[in-house]
Amino acid sequence: MQFFGGSEISPLPPLPTASGNNAHMMYVFNRNGVCLLYREWNRPLRTLNAQQDHKLMFGLLFSLKSLTAKMDPTNAEKGNLGVPQLPGQGCSFHSFRTNTYKLSFMESSSGIKIILVTHPGTGDLLESLKYIYNLYVEYVVKNPLYSPGTPIRSELFDKTLDQYVRGLG
Repeated sequence: MQFFGGSEISPLPPLPTASGNNAHMMYVFNRNGVCLLYREWNRPLRTLNAQQDHKLMFGLLFSLKSLTAKMDPTNAEKGNLGVPQLPGQGCSFHSFRTNTYKLSFMESSSGIKIILVTHPGTGDLLESLKYIYNLYVEYVVKNPLYSPGTPIRSELFDKTLDQYVRGLG
């Protein structure tokens, strides 16, 4: 079952184009900021320990969501900067690009946040993030042995994710 349209996990969404090895790393956070999954495929420089890295990434997302809501020209009630927002509430962002990477972001209605860091030349990844979310639902959430809020440990999810991400490059 697919949660973003359609009825099956396949077919795969069209792959975005770019030069080089696209996928660098991916994070999956729950609504409370707990990192459920962190994967690296092509991260040449490691400067932080994993826990610091996860806190910084979640803090960046929190700040960007707050800032985009505050700057939303269509909403008169902007609220205070730094106040948590519910999934889907207010203006949102989907990606930003620097000279060395592109960060793509999707948040589900249940508060699951998927972040994919790729080559800066990578195209729009919204459909790819939806596909990854559907993999998460199918292979993790529906698994009776999975306890919500705990790190993702599913060989089938890992294998399918790796195969898909390799196709992004």
